[in-house]
Formats: sequence, C-alpha cells, structure tokens
Amino acid sequence: MRRAGLVLAGLGTCLIVFALLQAFWVTGQVVKFPLNQYATVTLTDPDATYFSAAKLTEMPGVNLEATYTIKGNAAAGSSSTAVWNQFIYVYDQSNKLPVQTITRTFAFDRRTARLVNCCGANVSGDSSVQQSGYVGYVLPIGTKRQTYDVFDTNLNKPVPFTYAGIGDVDGTQAYKFTENVAPTQNGTQTVPGSLVNQSAASVTLPQFYEAHTTYWIDPVTGALLNVTQNEKLTLRNTDGSQALVLLNANLVATQASIDGLVAIDNSQLNKASLVGTLLPLITGIAGLLLLIVGLVVGRRPEGGAEAVPSRHEPELAEAEPEAATRSLVPGLDDEPREGTVESPVVREAAVNEAQAREEEAAREKAAPAATAGAAGAATAGAAAAGAEAKAGHVKVVDANAAEAKTAEAKAEEARATEGEAAAADAKAADAKAADAKAADAEAQAEQAEARAADKAADAEDKAADVGAPASAAADRAADAKAEAAQAETTAENTKAEAEAKGEEAKAAEAEAKAGDAPAEAPTAEIPAVDADTTESAAADATAETPAGSRRRRGAHRR
Repeated sequence: MRRAGLVLAGLGTCLIVFALLQAFWVTGQVVKFPLNQYATVTLTDPDATYFSAAKLTEMPGVNLEATYTIKGNAAAGSSSTAVWNQFIYVYDQSNKLPVQTITRTFAFDRRTARLVNCCGANVSGDSSVQQSGYVGYVLPIGTKRQTYDVFDTNLNKPVPFTYAGIGDVDGTQAYKFTENVAPTQNGTQTVPGSLVNQSAASVTLPQFYEAHTTYWIDPVTGALLNVTQNEKLTLRNTDGSQALVLLNANLVATQASIDGLVAIDNSQLNKASLVGTLLPLITGIAGLLLLIVGLVVGRRPEGGAEAVPSRHEPELAEAEPEAATRSLVPGLDDEPREGTVESPVVREAAVNEAQAREEEAAREKAAPAATAGAAGAATAGAAAAGAEAKAGHVKVVDANAAEAKTAEAKAEEARATEGEAAAADAKAADAKAADAKAADAEAQAEQAEARAADKAADAEDKAADVGAPASAAADRAADAKAEAAQAETTAENTKAEAEAKGEEAKAAEAEAKAGDAPAEAPTAEIPAVDADTTESAAADATAETPAGSRRRRGAHRR
C-alpha cells in the first residue's frame, strides 16, 4: 500500500506541474495564427467616386465594393512563421466595371504578428518593398492597449495604429485601433492634359493619399473582427490644388463579413480556452486528487493491520506482561535478573521453593538440641519414660536427618534445572539463608538451655514429691546441665559452619558474575545428635541441685 501511495502521489504531482506548464507555457506554444488561414471580407460604399481608366472620366455616386481575400500558404510557412497571400479586388457594382486590383504576399511571426521579409514577400509583385511593422489584419496574441506600427501598402511603410478604446462586435469585446494618414504624396500619375484642364497632351502630376482606418481587434486572439476604411486618392497641380479625384470612398464591412470574422475568432477562442484554461484546470484537479489519495494511502501501516491485544479478555491481555516480569517473593524485584531459556515466573518459583525447603530442613536440624534438653528433663521424672523418649528421639533425629537430606536433594535437583544463571541466584539465596539459619540456631540454643533449666527444676520438684534420694536428683541435675552445655556447643558449631558456607557461597556468586563457571555451594548440614549424647545431657541435667536450678530459672526469667 505504501508503494501504491507513493506512485499515486508522484503521478498527482506530475499532473499539477503539467497543468501549470499548460497554463503558462504550452498555451503559448499551441495557440498561434494558423498556416492555412482562409478569410474573405467585403467592404462597400454606396456613394463612392472613382476615376475610370476605361472611360477616362470620374464616376461619382456609384456602389463600390472592395473584397479582401486572405489565403494561407501552409507549404511556405513553418512552426514559427506563417505566409499569407492577400488579394484585393475593387469593383463598381453600379456600372459593373473593375476599379482596382492589388496583390500582396507577407510573412509574419505566428505569435507576435510582426512582419518578416522572407518566403517570397512582395507588394503587387514588387519584392523590393521591405515590409516591416505589424500585419494589421492581425495583431499580437494577447493584444495590449498600446500603439502598433502597421504596414500600409499604399505608402509601403508602417504607420501608427493608435489604441482608441473598447468596442463590442457581436457580443465580443474588442480593442479599437485607428490609423490617421494626412494627405501624403505616394507617387505620380501621367494623364492626358485635357483631364486636368491643361493644354498639354499629357501631364504628370503628384498623387496624394490620405486615410482614416479603424480596426476592431480581439485582445485574446489578436484577430480582426471589424474594419472601416475612409480613403481618398487625388492628383494635385503644382500649386497644390486638387486636379483629379482618383478614389474617394468610405468603405464599411458588411454584416456577413463581420459574422464570418467573429466565427473564425470564436474557433480560435475555443482552442485557446481548451488549451489555456480547461485542460490545465482538469489536469490540476486530477493531480490534486491523486496527490491527496496517494498521501492518505501512503500513511497507512504496511499490510493494513494494526497491533491488537490478545484474543483473551482485555484485562488478561494487559496483566500477562506484568505477571511475567513480577517476582513472587517480595524484595527480589530489585535484584538483577539474568536471561534464561525458562520463563521468569517458573524459574523464580523453583528458586523460592528450594529456599523454603532448605530453611525448613535447617530448622529441623537445629531442633534436636532443644529436643534433647526436653528428653533429659523427662527422664528425671520416670526412668522408663526416659528410655522410651530416648528411643523415640533417636528415631525423630534420624527421620529429620533423612527428611533434611531429601529436601536438600530436591533443592539441588531444582537448582540444576535452572542453568548456570539460576545457580548463581540460588547460591546468593543460600548465603542469605545460611546467615538466617546461624542466627536462628543461636536463638534456639539459648531457648534450649532455658527450657533444660526449667525442666530440671520441675524434675527436682517431682523427685522430692515421690521421695527420691537427694543424690539421684543431684546426678540428674548434673546431667541436665551437661546437656545444656552440649546444646550450646552444638549451636556454636552450627553457626560457624553456616558462616563458612555463607562465605563460600558469596565467593561462588562473585565467580559466577565474573563470567566463570559457577561452583555449587555446599549444603549446610547439621549433624544429628546421637542417643548417647542425649542420654549424657539428661544425666547432667538431673545432677544439678534444686537450689541451683531455681536460681537459673529465676535468672532466665528476669
């Protein structure tokens, strides 16, 4: 879709540029004066006067008709220059007599209407006449309100056509240009003397030409829409007086001729409007639409699909990423995490389960010391019950040791599944657990000592009630005291081992972070207290005197 959008946007941009070129450049290259122009204009004057060479007399009050025919010579023209042939025929409609015939060939620029001396240009066959200025029958495309020098064939030189205002020709706005030529000699004529009231057989007199001509020009196309010509051609004597009138006519274009000129101009206007206005407008609009569509299509995501949540419930879709990264144990979220092939949730759950099992095993290992003190106190009351307690205690110790080893084995198995990165995290947790176990063991040892003292006092009281000998009670108190000392020694050993294992685990964690292969930290194992040690401790506890037992209990309570 993005590629299609870029293509559409590029095509739209090209069309917009082409529309601008059409309006400002192509129009000027296409809208030109045609090579194969053909037009006929008839001007008439119902009250004209002219000198008839056939009858050698002036012919006043006749219906004079002048026909101007223009035909383009396409073969002689080019893309920039047009060559037109002009034929003027003046005819006396009243007497059916020809009056005058003039021919002309002129070449001019197809846009500026400036005359060019080439391509066989001539006036009445005289190619030596240098035609210059503007054609007159046409002015530049996009005619301006100014004066143009138009070539006059009666004077064979350009004369000023002055802008004279705006007119209307059959609904088409036109600029008016006027030519005013004062009486100007443009040649000589030899005539019989009798025609000019002179005695000589023939005389040569100067010929004077004067004219007042008005052209209506379409400013868009530069084409002629209407024309009027008021011409006077006379022979004058040497004193400047008028000797003979050769032509005096006020020629006006017929309505049929005006209609023909307007039709030709409308054709040119339609062409100019199509090329200069309509086509650029359509092309520009199409280009703008394509550009907008291209930009809209190009901004859409590739494939037309947007990221959507999971197909599950929206709440679950939002909670899944958070649950995958949240730790199940408070405080572990701040620890650095390492990437593993397992899910973070599964890995952390396994680590937490192993830590719980290790802590439970440690607590169970520290329990034998306290259990031993309790068993010694119980043996002071009843010898038989003491034997049973010893046997049960041995079983409990063995069971606890086995359970602790099983828990350790499961923890090691869980840590093995974590990989190298999980082992480093587990060892760090082991170090923390070892510190906690050392503190817990120390506290339990103190509590065991206190409970042993209390139970020794209770045993002494019970012995006094049953009348036991004082010596036996003293022996049992001494055994209880020894048992408490043994428990305290065991707790200190446990604390030392835990500290050593914690240091070893920290060293292993540092090695793992340094990039080395992590070494598994040894599991803290608390040795089980055998039955003999328990029995000796009980005997020591029972040997203590009642007074000493009471003092110890009171001190502990304080």
